[in-house]
Amino acid sequence: MKHLNSILVAALLIIGVGAANAQDENNPWAIGAGINAVDIFPTGIDDEGRFPATDENFTEIKGEMFDEYFNANDHWNILPSVSRVSVGRYIGSDFSFTAVGTINKISKIGDLRIDDVTYYGVDGEIKYSLRDLLNGPGGWFDPSIGVGGGYTWVDDIGFGTANGIAGVRFWLGENFALDLQSTYKHAFEDSYGIQHFQHSAGFMFKFGGKDTDGDGIYDVDDECPETPGLPEFNGCPDTDGDGIEDRNDACPNTPGLAEFNGCPDTDGDGIPDPQDACPTVAGLASMNGCPDADGDGITDAEDACPNEAGPKANNGCPYEDRDGDGVLDKDDECPDVPGTVANNGCPEVTVEIINQLNEYSKTILFDYDKATIRQESYSALQSIADIMKEYPSANFHIEGHTDSRGSDSYNEKLSRERAASVMQYLTTIGIPGSRLTSEGYGETRPIATNNTAAGRQQNRRVEISLKK
Repeated sequence: MKHLNSILVAALLIIGVGAANAQDENNPWAIGAGINAVDIFPTGIDDEGRFPATDENFTEIKGEMFDEYFNANDHWNILPSVSRVSVGRYIGSDFSFTAVGTINKISKIGDLRIDDVTYYGVDGEIKYSLRDLLNGPGGWFDPSIGVGGGYTWVDDIGFGTANGIAGVRFWLGENFALDLQSTYKHAFEDSYGIQHFQHSAGFMFKFGGKDTDGDGIYDVDDECPETPGLPEFNGCPDTDGDGIEDRNDACPNTPGLAEFNGCPDTDGDGIPDPQDACPTVAGLASMNGCPDADGDGITDAEDACPNEAGPKANNGCPYEDRDGDGVLDKDDECPDVPGTVANNGCPEVTVEIINQLNEYSKTILFDYDKATIRQESYSALQSIADIMKEYPSANFHIEGHTDSRGSDSYNEKLSRERAASVMQYLTTIGIPGSRLTSEGYGETRPIATNNTAAGRQQNRRVEISLKK
């Protein structure tokens, strides 16, 4: 029997070392703490071991196997404190190894009461979890069965045991569980061993899983352990969400197509954006993805006349001069209106034209003491606009003037508002606002005396000048 005890202890050491070096999985370690209860009664009526089947009065202190198994009040010996601690490690394939230490006091042997005797136990357990089999991975209900062995001391007398284990864990969180277990311990020493049940209840916490990138996928299963990723890519990221993981995606930050290794083809011309010199406009492979609308071999972006074929020497434009002013259309800012070379092909505004504009501007009338243009002035303004349109490259300045009646500040304000009113009206009948400016000069630029009614009437005017 002594040799059997030695063999048992050696076997436990081998199991422990083997488990410590076994293949890890997520959270392989577990620690537990709780209470334990020792029950000698429901272990079979026999006289083997330290306690006989009956006492000196022939009262039975042992029952049949599992007899009154749940009679905690009469038969269970419970120490009212933390009396069980455990450390376990996952071995693999739903098996785990656990080392357990317990302490208790025995004062009940069936219905017999005795003086307290101390109880210490050290056990090793190999358990098989049925959780995945019954619930699928991650279920909260986790029953298990197992075997083990250990060494127990009762009043400093020790003996080896072989253990049969049944338990259940209720997972209250990913790593935290309520742990209930019942263990039958069969003593190897027929003369002083004690056959007994040991029940326990406590809490267990599992740990040790490493998730370096914090993506919820443990490193052991994570093919990209240092970069947060997705379960469908075994922990690797798909930053742009195009269904192609970053490590296989040539454009990991831009959603794209599998045929282009994850790169987009924004313009749909069959050339992926990284190789497309014009990624937003459909083009030709021969032009690196850029269009050539007129087919002259010059990309539209570099073609001054993208819709008319022309030589590269002429920036893709034909040598034309539609208005016959001596300025080729490619250089002509007004290709449909004859102009001068000095004015880039646009007509130049002469003094005569300015005088003509001001003949019309003299007839512009406003409501009394206001900047509102009177309706009878609309035809004159239309004539002014028609002349301005003939000179599309010219910019004009509209000046407002008053006579000397009224304060300087009032006259300046009224003249400025009237000039702005004329400018605003011209923009509504086709003259771009970018070609016009306006300013009011009040009474500071008279062209006649302010001492007569006729002179003051001449001074109340709108003038148009060419803005250089």
